[in-house]
Amino acid sequence: MMPSLLPDNPSIGRPAARGLGLVAALALAAAPAVAQAQSRQPGIIRDAEIETLLRDYTRPVFRAAGLTQQNIQIVLVGSDSFNAFVADGRRIFINTGALKQAKTPNEIIGVLAHETGHIAGGHLANMRQQLESVQTAAIVGMLLAVGGIAAGASTGASLGGAPAAALIAPQEIARRTLLSYQRGQEASADRAAVTYLNATKQSARGMLTTFERFQNDQIFLSQRVDPYVLSHPMATERIALLSELAHKSPYFNATDPPALQARHDMMRAKLVGFTQQPESVSRVYPPSNTSLPARYARAISAYRFGSIPDALRQIDALIAEQPNNPYFYEIKGQALLEAGRAREAVPPLRRAVALSNGHPLIRMLLGQALVATDDKSTAEEAVRELNFSLQREPDSPGGWRYLAMAYGRKGDIPNADLASAQSAFLGGDFRLARELATRAKNGFKLGSPGWLKADDIVNFKPPPERRKKPPGP
Repeated sequence: MMPSLLPDNPSIGRPAARGLGLVAALALAAAPAVAQAQSRQPGIIRDAEIETLLRDYTRPVFRAAGLTQQNIQIVLVGSDSFNAFVADGRRIFINTGALKQAKTPNEIIGVLAHETGHIAGGHLANMRQQLESVQTAAIVGMLLAVGGIAAGASTGASLGGAPAAALIAPQEIARRTLLSYQRGQEASADRAAVTYLNATKQSARGMLTTFERFQNDQIFLSQRVDPYVLSHPMATERIALLSELAHKSPYFNATDPPALQARHDMMRAKLVGFTQQPESVSRVYPPSNTSLPARYARAISAYRFGSIPDALRQIDALIAEQPNNPYFYEIKGQALLEAGRAREAVPPLRRAVALSNGHPLIRMLLGQALVATDDKSTAEEAVRELNFSLQREPDSPGGWRYLAMAYGRKGDIPNADLASAQSAFLGGDFRLARELATRAKNGFKLGSPGWLKADDIVNFKPPPERRKKPPGP
């Protein structure tokens, strides 16, 4: 895993379903769109700079919602559509497209506040209960319809098309009941979001901007779509309700602090530089634009698609302007590492680690660079950096793989086998993980921490559906 905007899954698509809400309900309300999105498999994006900014956005909102102890994660999804959703009670998913399109921090903060309202309201658990009742209602309705068919057959009565309608009607009623329930949840999350924003002295203007965007998307649909089969309230209705709440707030005209707006602009520039082709980057940030975000985007684009010497020249100019910005050093280190210049990448990455207060993703990148130097003298430092980062980011198969290489360079074979087993385990190859962990156990003292970790992997029983065909490493 690489920290700066490299997806865990490189196949990044654009989910067709748009809007803010519950992924469980999306699956029911827009099944074709979800199937399309699943087939495209949008990737999960990791980036220290963006994740730090989003944590700063959500920290006061979570505090207002009473969720500071919940350890809620913000997960970046590599998709250009404007969307955010919750799939459980501990993660908010937000598309990179939403971050690129939102012009102010307040727009994103409003989106995150809305999703926080879903978590604080326990909507996922309530939705599961509602699903159970809907399924029961549909089953009962179908049984009654089948009973009607049987009665007609036994009496010889001609029911014509009635049995088919009887079969469909209960399911349609159940679906509409469920969607009506979810619309109520969306309205509840909107109200909760405004409450959180008021408590943190922030404006709900950004939420209005977001829903106005949805309204534009729906303008050609609203005349022919039945609002009762939508999982979310129609945009016009939603804007009217939200506008009333927002304008009552004494903070409606509050604006984002300039420093926060500057960080938001840098985030958008970074995403454009990483995710768009050079021609597109030049249209968004033409050479005539000499702002810091514009130069940031062009430097990243040069590193991704141009020449490394030109990219390094642009990055060094950014560092000269902001010598204490850790993410400029991170980009420089990553550019050098990917260019096969691992030794040169180590100093800027060490500086990035120091300036970022030891961000685990940057420390993982430093550990990778140290391994890539192919120098035994750096193996101990690589082990230290990778172990530290994996304590905080334990779900990274790539991190464990590089740790295995670092241990191997030190000649510590049991720990190398154990780290390789962890990598295979996280990648879903349980057979290989068990073989490596078994070998690691033989090198550890009975009952030692390493022996116990290896024993856990050896004795892990994967779910039956995953035992049949474990994925490759």
